[in-house]
Amino acid sequence: MQYTFVILLQLLERAALLLMTLFVLTRVPRFKEIFQKRAYTPQELLIATVIFSLFAIFSTYSGIKVEGSLVNVRIVAIMSGGILFGPWVGLITGLISGIHRFLIDIGGVTSVPCLITSIATGVVSGIIYRRTSAERRWKAGILAGMGCEALTMLLILVMAHPASLGVQIVSKIAFPMIVSQVSVGLIVMLVQSVEGEKERIAARQSKLALDIANKTLPYFRSINPQSLRKICTIIKEDIGADAVAITDTRWIRAYVGIGEEYYAEKNEIISEETKITLSSGEITIRNSDTDYNEQHIKSLIIIPLKEKGVVTGALKIYYTKAHKITYSLQAMAIGLSQMISTLMEVSRVEDIKEMANKAELKALQTRINPHFLFNALNAIVSSIRIDPDKARELIINLSGYMRYNLELADKFIDIRKELQQVRHYVEIEKARFGRRLKVLYDIDDEAEVRIPSLIIQPLVENAIVHGILKGRGAGTVMISVKDRGDSVRIGIRDTGTGIGEETIRKVYDGSMPENKIGLFNVHQRVKLIYGEGLTITRLDKGTDITFDVKKESR
Repeated sequence: MQYTFVILLQLLERAALLLMTLFVLTRVPRFKEIFQKRAYTPQELLIATVIFSLFAIFSTYSGIKVEGSLVNVRIVAIMSGGILFGPWVGLITGLISGIHRFLIDIGGVTSVPCLITSIATGVVSGIIYRRTSAERRWKAGILAGMGCEALTMLLILVMAHPASLGVQIVSKIAFPMIVSQVSVGLIVMLVQSVEGEKERIAARQSKLALDIANKTLPYFRSINPQSLRKICTIIKEDIGADAVAITDTRWIRAYVGIGEEYYAEKNEIISEETKITLSSGEITIRNSDTDYNEQHIKSLIIIPLKEKGVVTGALKIYYTKAHKITYSLQAMAIGLSQMISTLMEVSRVEDIKEMANKAELKALQTRINPHFLFNALNAIVSSIRIDPDKARELIINLSGYMRYNLELADKFIDIRKELQQVRHYVEIEKARFGRRLKVLYDIDDEAEVRIPSLIIQPLVENAIVHGILKGRGAGTVMISVKDRGDSVRIGIRDTGTGIGEETIRKVYDGSMPENKIGLFNVHQRVKLIYGEGLTITRLDKGTDITFDVKKESR
């Protein structure tokens, strides 16, 4: 019995040697990246196969001779390789180490059983890899390893000649070889801890990317060479890079760091690495580059920036030392590039939206309804003979109304200037409709505030055209501007037919028809600027529309 425990300790020592060797490999950056992955390239699978095949062959050579057999931890190496890297690594490792075991002891009493179980172990390890969750693989590996060693013992008993020799061998080696399979679990857990480290690194680098994104966010509100340069500076300082650049598909938009003076004179993209990334949409990594434009650059990573799946530029990170592009830096850079892509896309959308708003406002400014203009001129013509002074006043009103619409820029103006434009419009309409239209003003003198242009007149027009004139008889429009301390409440109330509840709903949910955008446009602009849009209420007779303007708004 004591002899059996001695063999067990010797096997555990050899397994511990494998474990220590693997631990050292997981600390070497190039090997560490392989152990951290869950999807492997053929080259990486080949490296893993070589590593575990060497472990298995070494286990055979370091085996303990017992009654013509070699007691070793070969099965531990095969099972671990297959569980960690998949069926091809397990099967090939099993074949190589099994054939090797057979060839060094042709005719030996345990050579054929070891060949068979080595191959069987490779197959079983691949099945565990495919069908067992990562969290349970270490347990499955121990049980499967014990099962494969038990199979070895069974085959020795069946194939040994004489049979008594087989019994003698199995009685001495079965227990230590089966129990030593706990080493499979230890090896699997070691490598999985490296995978866990990868997740922790990814989380840490994602946080770094998020922190950088938060710092750079204000500079994405207006993308220009100065803001992009500031963004590059923040990235460079936070990740300790030697140079950072952002490009579009043709030009280097910003470059900060070593070699900056070169790009101060020439900012067209000339590096083949960048062109490859922009054309392929794939990340380019150079970890020991000696042929770069700037002779001090030794390692670099270039990540494409994409908007809606289309490459629109690149983020470039440079170092003056080789092998600086580690897995953790890649994880951070990829996450950062995705955030930058999103922020640039949002910024671009905001720019487009702003241009659209300006275009829409310009359309409102320049849109003089032909019927309104025709009717206004008719009213002037009619007044020329009857009341020349009134005609002169209407001409002044019309010219003031048109000048305001045609010349006003998209900006905040004094509310009294907006009200003057409203009065020009109202006087023309009153001249047309006479006693049918009455307009009252309730304006607080202390209500001093600046408001967006063309925000009251469309509401007054809506009240007259769609409220008063659609009804029978006369109607009144009340325009009020009331000081409320820290804000000014603007209201337009009419005694017309009243707005429909369906129209109110469409204004609020943004489903107004394109040919009826006046009320909706004002609601959206007020909501965008002040946080809350129009308050629209249908009255027993007429409609009431109000909104508040904060005095500090500019």
